[in-house]
Amino acid sequence: MPSVEELDQQRKPSLPDVFSSVKLTKSPVFWRRVLGFAGPGFLISVGYMDPGNWATDLAGGSRYGYTLLFVIMLSNLTAILLQSLALKLGVATERDLAQACRENYSRPTTIFLWLFAEVAICACDLAEVIGSAIALELLFGIPLLLGVILTGTDVLLILLLQNRGFRYLEALVITLIGTIAVLFGIEIVLSRPEWAAMVYKMFVPSPSIITNREMLYIAIGILGATVMPHNLYLHSSIVQTRDYARTPEGKREAIRFANIDSAVALMLALLVNAAILVLAAAVFHRGGHFEVAEIGDAYKLLTPMLGFTGASTMFALALLASGQNSTITGTLAGQVVMEGFIDIRLAPWLRRLITRTLAIIPTVIVTFFYGEQGTADLLILSQVILSMQLSFAVFPLVAFTSDKDKMGEFVNRRWLKNLGYTVACFIAGLNAWLLVQIFRGH
Repeated sequence: MPSVEELDQQRKPSLPDVFSSVKLTKSPVFWRRVLGFAGPGFLISVGYMDPGNWATDLAGGSRYGYTLLFVIMLSNLTAILLQSLALKLGVATERDLAQACRENYSRPTTIFLWLFAEVAICACDLAEVIGSAIALELLFGIPLLLGVILTGTDVLLILLLQNRGFRYLEALVITLIGTIAVLFGIEIVLSRPEWAAMVYKMFVPSPSIITNREMLYIAIGILGATVMPHNLYLHSSIVQTRDYARTPEGKREAIRFANIDSAVALMLALLVNAAILVLAAAVFHRGGHFEVAEIGDAYKLLTPMLGFTGASTMFALALLASGQNSTITGTLAGQVVMEGFIDIRLAPWLRRLITRTLAIIPTVIVTFFYGEQGTADLLILSQVILSMQLSFAVFPLVAFTSDKDKMGEFVNRRWLKNLGYTVACFIAGLNAWLLVQIFRGH
């Protein structure tokens, strides 16, 4: 019978093609060592500013002004906590969350969790398809239906970058994030928001978030769009791309620097995410346009309402950058989930083709029959679906990182374990409350 050490050697690493492939500097200069770990957090942050966020933020800002900024802030703090647990699991155990589930749960449970993770990825991919197609239509006049089909070709870009090395992929993602941030920064300055009201609403919750079913629906959509379940699987994997020493000291340093990378990237994502809602509140809600949920409507209204010719074009360019960025992380997450849960490796192009096809089919049907109104509703629904799947990733994550046998010295302290389960129960409770409200018809 093989020993534990031999079994460890036989286990396949997560994303074996890029595992431990990014070399790190041994410089004593702190910031240089931090930069060596910069990248995975930014890949994760992409999911916090993808086209799905745009739909929920536009709807929330135009209908309710700055009220839902508190939900964005709370979601982002939740994301920082959960991503910290995910990267710690990856570094401490050298297993991603999907692999940990497969190795610790029964086969039926593993299949069940895998299917739910795939649903989440397809929901996210659906948002990327719609967002990219709308951006192509707004910028180049490409019909929405044709744009939906064209988005499937972005797999070629991903394959090219993956073949050149993981750092190239990270560099593209960071560049696109910077583009989105700059474009929205300009638009926020132009929109002249009410800064005092904005800050107040970000830190002080309104009871109506829970009591108003329509607002709760959008709030849970924001939560799902921000704390994406498949990003927990992804982060626990890509943090292992760094060539840190696989020793207790090396792992401690890796967790420390990876947490810095994650927190900085997610705070930037918070600013972008909040900027979308603030823009909708400052321009549309203040201007009496309370039902701007369609991205196309926002595009048409921005230039005349802001009085700046390039406002709509900047908005569409940021949307296109957002959609392409999300494509990269969606492909990687799909690969991690499939290989981790059921130990099946597919070529990246085939994996991308499967998820894109599953996302494109409902999008094509809705676009054909209902047009832009239907795609807007589908965008928000996709984010609520993401939130519904979240508990199935969060509970195992907290359980694994609180298990001393698995984590050793890196196990969650009691306060962190309690906080993790509190967050998990809060997310599950919110979703249950929404379902009750929907079935009661309130």
